Amino acid sequence: MADAPKTAAIKKIKAAGPMKDLMGAYFKELDEAARQRSARVAWCSSVGPAELLRALGFRVYFPENHGALLGTSRLATEYIPEANAIGYAPTICSYLTSDVGAWLKKTTPLTKAFGMEGVPRPDLLAFNTNQCRDVQDWFAFYSREYQVPIVGIETPRSVNEVDAAHLAGLTAQYRALVPKLEEVAGQKLDLDRLREVVASSYRCTLLWKQVLRAGTHRPAPITFFDGTIHMGPAVVLRGDPRAEEYYQLLAAELEERIKGGVAAVEGERLRFYWDGMPVWGKLREHAETFAAAQGCVVASTYCNSWIFEALAEKDPFVGMARAYTELFIVRAEAYKERYLETMARDYGIHGIIYHESMTCPNNSNNRYGLPGRMAKKLGIPYVVIQGDLNDLRCYSDEQTRTQLEALFEQLHDRA
Repeated sequence: MADAPKTAAIKKIKAAGPMKDLMGAYFKELDEAARQRSARVAWCSSVGPAELLRALGFRVYFPENHGALLGTSRLATEYIPEANAIGYAPTICSYLTSDVGAWLKKTTPLTKAFGMEGVPRPDLLAFNTNQCRDVQDWFAFYSREYQVPIVGIETPRSVNEVDAAHLAGLTAQYRALVPKLEEVAGQKLDLDRLREVVASSYRCTLLWKQVLRAGTHRPAPITFFDGTIHMGPAVVLRGDPRAEEYYQLLAAELEERIKGGVAAVEGERLRFYWDGMPVWGKLREHAETFAAAQGCVVASTYCNSWIFEALAEKDPFVGMARAYTELFIVRAEAYKERYLETMARDYGIHGIIYHESMTCPNNSNNRYGLPGRMAKKLGIPYVVIQGDLNDLRCYSDEQTRTQLEALFEQLHDRA
């Protein structure tokens, strides 16, 4: 293996400070809305009908974001058994089980991070099954516990091309949500307001794409590990102009890095693609491991999942239906192969890491032979690491380190 230190310093992005302030303001508004009843609160799946909810005046909370917080704080493994004890299997989504477990124990990292008493009480729950069925069952738990309405979109799976039949059915589903949402919101949907919100989401998408495409430059000014943190506003504040403002700031900082030749990883020699979920409790360790090998994870499936260019459609209902069905996780294997081939070419990838997340089969793309087919097609080495998004009992530090070191050695020998 190349002579490199076992650890490496992580370069901080200056925009992290403003992002923390923005996320703090978002959670404070949620807390006040829930406690003071100043606005209705809707819980939404991360790629759900957030624009509809915002257009109707709801404050929108995303349990998947809370699941990621439980993962990064390494509290998830403590709470998962609580959900297992009431009948939720240890093999289902660990976002679900850690979140439900934390709720059962009446605790949340939001208290320490943002001073909140707890998660904001919902008035309504809205999901989209484009990611998996687990979100529907997850939200159904809270609908029963809080005795509040639940609505949702049922999206087809293994879609190659999104066609007129898909759009007709999905658009009808989005429109069918409106009466129930209006009932809970206590107001009628203003179509002009919906267009404004969707347009803001679209502008946010373009800026987020600009941020991620900065990784095509050599050296890359940003890593996948940075992206998992800075994607926060694109997830929880899309449709809110403050998210646009934040990504303008971040994009400008990355452009300055590019102009100055500032690398996210000092002495970048190797460029990697990460497919699948992050191991939230190991972000820093993984970032340091790659940096020590002068390797930069320049692109990922996960971070790119919040680029929704179809929101440009003239009809906002069609735009939402198309955008949230063109999501990578929904697509057929043939589409995924084409997508990965394009990404590998655009980003100059030397190696691919596939994360098999044990409780997230829908985001694990290694199970049906795809890595082998891509290696044959692209001539790019890969490893499959076993782990999980939240449950660190499924993850082995030693095994992962050995696998990554072998990949680094192979690629350094090629150089």
